[in-house]
Amino acid sequence: MLPQNFLTDETVATRVAIHSKKRLLEYIAELFSNQNPQLDVTAIFEKLIERERLGSTGLGKGIALPHARIEGLTHAQAVFLKLQEGIDFDAIDNQPIDLVVALLVPAETNEEHLQILAGLAGFFNEDENCALMRATDDHQKLIDLLTNAIENKANA
Repeated sequence: MLPQNFLTDETVATRVAIHSKKRLLEYIAELFSNQNPQLDVTAIFEKLIERERLGSTGLGKGIALPHARIEGLTHAQAVFLKLQEGIDFDAIDNQPIDLVVALLVPAETNEEHLQILAGLAGFFNEDENCALMRATDDHQKLIDLLTNAIENKANA
């Protein structure tokens, strides 16, 4: 079961005009910080960059799942962005990304983090799911698609 407010209308954005990986990660950090004023935007950004240095979170098929563990966070939270144009994200297939689910989890969390990432990766592995996400700008529909995908994986 996902935490309440895992993904909200305020953390979903479509037609986002961003042109670089760095700026995308800064924007994600800003969105998370706006939802969690107790967290420092720079610290969030640095954790996201630190994770990217280990290897790109660009999955291929235009999908990126940047994520980080954060001290002081009480529950997992996500941001979903649909970019206006694809950007280079060092994805495994060298294709630009246009769909982004960013995830922050408490520093001590492990199993929940992995279950959420597995649910998202499985969801985006299906071409029809990617097409569904690209076909709508309806925030609630996007939230429902993503949360159902994660919860279905966790209950499987």
